[in-house]
Amino acid sequence: MKQLFQHAAITDGITVRVAVNFLPEQSRPQDGKWFWVYHIRIENGSHERVQLVSRHWRITDGAGTVSVIDGEGVVGEQPVLEPGQSHDYVSGCPLGTPHGTMEGFYTFRRMNGQGGRTGGEPLEVRIPFFPLAAPAEAN
Repeated sequence: MKQLFQHAAITDGITVRVAVNFLPEQSRPQDGKWFWVYHIRIENGSHERVQLVSRHWRITDGAGTVSVIDGEGVVGEQPVLEPGQSHDYVSGCPLGTPHGTMEGFYTFRRMNGQGGRTGGEPLEVRIPFFPLAAPAEAN
């Protein structure tokens, strides 16, 4: 698993793993556009049922410009993870520079007690910091 996912962070038993790849076929360096795809795997190693309710990203380009992205769920989903389950998704990030970084957190809802219904206490789970770097020939 380490070979596929280059970055990982663990918060309260929930692991977020990230694999990132530059996509030359989606990039246009001559027009100042670079594009990366990232694959995220969220693993529930806790003893609680949890639901991912929102995401918060901090994306910094090579010029130091910061974009903050907040939204519900991930790629249109708010997955529920039982203990031992994982959820994978793939998304992308365009930048106006050939280098940058991403980091952030997911907000989960603990679904304990009362038959596991929603409404449990929130849990902020860290997304690891990872670089976005185009190969030299794409600059």
